Amino acid sequence: MTDAVLQSPDLRLAADSNQVLNYRRDPHNYITQLFGEQLPAIKTGLFNVHLSKGIIVQPHWHTNVNETVFVISGEVVTSVFDPFTQRLMTYHLKPGQVSLLPKGWFHWIIAESDHAHILTIFDQPTPDIVYGSDFLRCIPKEVMQQAYCINEQDYAKAVAPIRESVILGPPVGCCQNKMSTQYPNYTGYFPHNN
Repeated sequence: MTDAVLQSPDLRLAADSNQVLNYRRDPHNYITQLFGEQLPAIKTGLFNVHLSKGIIVQPHWHTNVNETVFVISGEVVTSVFDPFTQRLMTYHLKPGQVSLLPKGWFHWIIAESDHAHILTIFDQPTPDIVYGSDFLRCIPKEVMQQAYCINEQDYAKAVAPIRESVILGPPVGCCQNKMSTQYPNYTGYFPHNN
C-alpha cells in the first residue's frame, strides 16, 4: 500500500514544533504542538510542554491515543490511574526518562523543577482530550449528591472556581499554599510507586 502524502510533489518531512501555540498560561508555562495539520507526513503527534515548578498538566484522559511523556529538561512527576487494579501509579522522571499513559486512563503531570520541558507524544496524529475540569464543572450537584452522598452546596462551592477548561493549573490567582496550610504533610502528589 502506498502513502499518497509521501508521493506528493510538495512533500515536507520537517516542521517546527515551536510555531503553533496550543495553550499559554503565562510566558513560562505554555504548550506548542505538532500534528498532522502542521506536518501532513507525520503519523504521530506531539505537544511541546514548558512548565514551572508546581504547575500541573491537569488531570485528563484520551479516548483515542496512548501518550508517551519524554523529559527533555527538568523533572516531572507523572501519575496515572490503572482502571483494572484501581491503583495510582506515580513516576518521578528526569531528563531522558519516559512514562506511558495508556488510552482511556486518567492521568496528570506535575513539574518538580523550574524550566521543565517535556514532549508528550501520541500514537495518532491528533488526540481527543477529556479534561477533568470540564467533567467536574459539568456534573450537576444533585447527581454528585445522589451518586456519592456529597453535600450539594459543598460540591457547588468546591467547583465554582472552575469556570472554563483548566489545561495548565492551578488556575491563575489560586492560593497554592492552601493545601500546605491545611495539610502540613501534603507533597503535591501521591507517594512514588516505581
